[in-house]
Amino acid sequence: MPTSDRAPFGDLNRLTRSVVWPVMPEAGQALIKTLGDDKADAFDVCRIIKKDPTLTANLLRMANSAMFGLSGQVDTIERAVSLVGLSMVRTRALSLCMAQTSPFPPDLDRMAFWQYSLRCAGFAQWLADLCEVDDQEAWLCGLMLRLGGLSVVQAHPELSRALNTQSLTSAERWQLQRSLVGFDEGEVTAELARQWDLPQPLVRGLRNSAQPLISVDLSRLAAVLHLAARLADCVTLTPRSVEQLPSLLLQTLGLDTITLMATGPEASAISDVSMFCV
Repeated sequence: MPTSDRAPFGDLNRLTRSVVWPVMPEAGQALIKTLGDDKADAFDVCRIIKKDPTLTANLLRMANSAMFGLSGQVDTIERAVSLVGLSMVRTRALSLCMAQTSPFPPDLDRMAFWQYSLRCAGFAQWLADLCEVDDQEAWLCGLMLRLGGLSVVQAHPELSRALNTQSLTSAERWQLQRSLVGFDEGEVTAELARQWDLPQPLVRGLRNSAQPLISVDLSRLAAVLHLAARLADCVTLTPRSVEQLPSLLLQTLGLDTITLMATGPEASAISDVSMFCV
């Protein structure tokens, strides 16, 4: 049965019943509803954000950091929307909501986790821009990708040390997760995304991210997330990291290594972790 259509693994069903899923804050729930609402506009999104003073303050700090890449002071949510667009402000606000609610095991390096996740998000946004995938959806899913791993460790705390070893590459971590528990973090994150009522294309992209080519109906978002996760293993984009990307995925997305090396983002511009470690 194709990956995109199959029921979750039996063990994954047991995990969904045994873990306590992070509860999205009220503002985050309202922002998620606007993702599928064609009538939602900047006024609606700004109103939702401003109802939460802590979210507003953190988002404005983020807007004035390297993450937004803006010059000058951004002092209102409306100003941020006018400068970078509604979609980017909404995804960054959602990312803060997710960071607020995500539980971390005591032996996990929180800063290293978010640094990787932000690199993955930044690389996903960049790759999405190059191959006609929604760049803000890609950024959000890239940031979320490893959240499922936190739920795996919650269900199997005895595996925390093995699964959270920083020396593992993404491919090694996915393979180890499948060998130990029967599924990978992308599949668990997809279940979390379902719990949070994220749009189905995002759920499918997350579910297939570790093995995008085994699905008959290829999710381009899943392919972007797979490549971004592999690139995020390195702090900066290098010829070696690009050359090691699966060539079939690059061909499928119409990408080539020369373009990637010529246009890749600076790590410092995509991995300002300060907002996620307060």
